[in-house]
Amino acid sequence: MGFEPLAYKGLETGSREVVSHVIKHGKCPSPLLATEMGDHLAKHGDGVKDIAFEVEDCDYIVQKARERGAKIVQEPWVEQDKCGRVKFAVLQTYGDTTHTLVEKMNYTGRFLPGFEAPIFMDPLLSKLPRCNLEVIDHIVGNQPDQEMVSASEWYLKNLQFHRFWSVDDTQVHTEYSSLRSIVVANYEESIKMPINEPAPGKKKSQIQEYVDYNGGAGVQHIALKTEDIIMAVRTPFLVLIHVLCSSRGSPCKWREGEGLPYGSLQLL
Repeated sequence: MGFEPLAYKGLETGSREVVSHVIKHGKCPSPLLATEMGDHLAKHGDGVKDIAFEVEDCDYIVQKARERGAKIVQEPWVEQDKCGRVKFAVLQTYGDTTHTLVEKMNYTGRFLPGFEAPIFMDPLLSKLPRCNLEVIDHIVGNQPDQEMVSASEWYLKNLQFHRFWSVDDTQVHTEYSSLRSIVVANYEESIKMPINEPAPGKKKSQIQEYVDYNGGAGVQHIALKTEDIIMAVRTPFLVLIHVLCSSRGSPCKWREGEGLPYGSLQLL
């Protein structure tokens, strides 16, 4: 996908509790935390535990969310290093998913306090094909039946989002399954959160399948915006071919009719 290491936190940087690798593509940073994900992984399997929002006034948002009944998982706290200070707080949303609020107070570091440059940068990364991912377009949260409205209202009430769009099972359905969805967004509409729930059908919907597998509500997927969706889909495949060819030390022979001509492989 063209992501590259951005920052690292672990024993080498003085962190004895948490190991975290941050990868980035365009404006799409993705922290991967090892220790803090343990309980979540045991209960839900691979998935998203926390969605962080960068904010201008962390204390104000927490105060208003508390007044409206939101669960505050962690009260505001400050971390700092030589690059400045950052204030954090954590709110509970649907299921076991949380939102970390991040207020950067003139922070100039590469990511957050405690993170340093990656220990190792693979020289192969600069040689691989890249797809043009720009930003996170939206993040989908799947809910059990009859919980979509309450989950979406949490954002309207506690984070002052507004309803951006909605559909029901008369609009999104196949012969066998259907779903309902409410999309909420922040004021600038730079953050969009579709909240889905299953609807009755001849067979189990993909939303219900997710809820059953996950053991409750959770993040179904993260959508990434790109200017060239065809290239974005092809890139992981091209990278695999590039690596296979490089490891064999000789050009790959492509069988006729498999969709990608030999000339395209040579361009790699």
